[in-house]
Amino acid sequence: MLYLNRLLAGAALSTVAGLALAAQPATVRLDYMHTGNALNESYAIEQVVIEPLPWPGDMSKTIDTTNRGVNKVEVADAKTGQVLYTRTFSTIFVEWKSTEEAAKLTRGFHESVRFPKPDRPVKVRILKRDERNEFSVVWSVDVDTDAMDVVRKQDVAPAKPIPIRVNGPSEKKVDLLILGDGYTKADMAKFEARARKLSDYLFSVSPFKERARDFNVWAMAVPTQESGVSRPSTNIHHASRLGTRYDIFGSERYVLTIDNRALREIAQHAPYEFIEILVNNDTYGGGGIYGQFSTAAADNDWANYLFVHEFGHHFAGLADEYYTSPVAYATGGARMEPWEPNVTALLDPANVKWKKFVTPGTALPTAWPKAEYEAHSREYQKIRAQLRKDNRPESEMSKLFKEDLAWTNALFSKAPNRKAVGAFEGANYEATGYYRSQQQCLMFDRSEEFCAVCNDAVQETIDLYAPR
Repeated sequence: MLYLNRLLAGAALSTVAGLALAAQPATVRLDYMHTGNALNESYAIEQVVIEPLPWPGDMSKTIDTTNRGVNKVEVADAKTGQVLYTRTFSTIFVEWKSTEEAAKLTRGFHESVRFPKPDRPVKVRILKRDERNEFSVVWSVDVDTDAMDVVRKQDVAPAKPIPIRVNGPSEKKVDLLILGDGYTKADMAKFEARARKLSDYLFSVSPFKERARDFNVWAMAVPTQESGVSRPSTNIHHASRLGTRYDIFGSERYVLTIDNRALREIAQHAPYEFIEILVNNDTYGGGGIYGQFSTAAADNDWANYLFVHEFGHHFAGLADEYYTSPVAYATGGARMEPWEPNVTALLDPANVKWKKFVTPGTALPTAWPKAEYEAHSREYQKIRAQLRKDNRPESEMSKLFKEDLAWTNALFSKAPNRKAVGAFEGANYEATGYYRSQQQCLMFDRSEEFCAVCNDAVQETIDLYAPR
């Protein structure tokens, strides 16, 4: 039976990645360097690559209408200026730019944008939000995808994609690729089991549950010599194929890879539009960059929550709604209306961005037991920091998280606006000046449901790739 299942899975991969996409254009990847510091930034082209697999997206949905992200890529006809393709995204550079290090030195980050191969020379433009919160061009480069210096031949795939869920041709579905990092050859069965378990959980959470048939899910891991990824704060250093590690920007729970080239050169061998990296670790941690990738510690007790929460950042551009946990980058400054769909500066209460969801008769701002919550959170964060400082067993951290969630649930269960949609102050890492739409949400604490606004934002992203 196992052999038969493997045979059927292989046939599905061949069909979806090959025959069903035969009419699709090729996939172009533009690799470039994004360098700068707190005050300046610049771009330089590295290479243009034709990836091994055809374009996985719907060619009728080439224009991004979500208006999210810090950046946008535009691909336009070089002669006429006609815009052929757009997508919004954010970058690790943007977060790093607000750290203390960025005020002291200049650093470079490898980045990529992907788009369907055009039949003519194009101008690729990178746009960034300006002081008016509008996109303006910060870099432009002419690209001829038929030029002699375009990379057209790739090394053989270092691993074979595993079909986890296949619901149809890639161009009609959202393609999620689950990559593994820190998994040895002996860990491959474990990686596949984790990928299946966590994707099953993702599709038990609304609205992914209701839209499960709009997704294909693939998994792939290139074996490493040691199990687990680096955690420098505890003097653990492991070589891994994707370079994923803890302690990004000095935050012990922040897990990312800075090696974009390694990521793209492995991912290009599977159909994908979105990537989540599972790290073979049990220490609580993860991260998510809109339009780039997300990460989760696959062996942690809270892996289900981490997988969905971090995917929310990457997939739909959702902001963190919590504000009592320390973060590694600066969050202050002018209260510009955030681009993220689930938080607001409430500059115009009469026209809050989620006005259609507001519960009739609900005051904006909306009352909630904020002072009591914050007093508890201050004590909770002290205990959490001490556990990490003392390098206590992960089971103690997990127990603390369970106790904290139980306390929060009990507090909110008695609150008068417990189920209301309004504008609750405290979000986006700030206690004042930013607001979330409901008291609880998967983006606020370790609860199990998205609020109505996040649910809608996820649906809008799904519709961009798998229209109803």
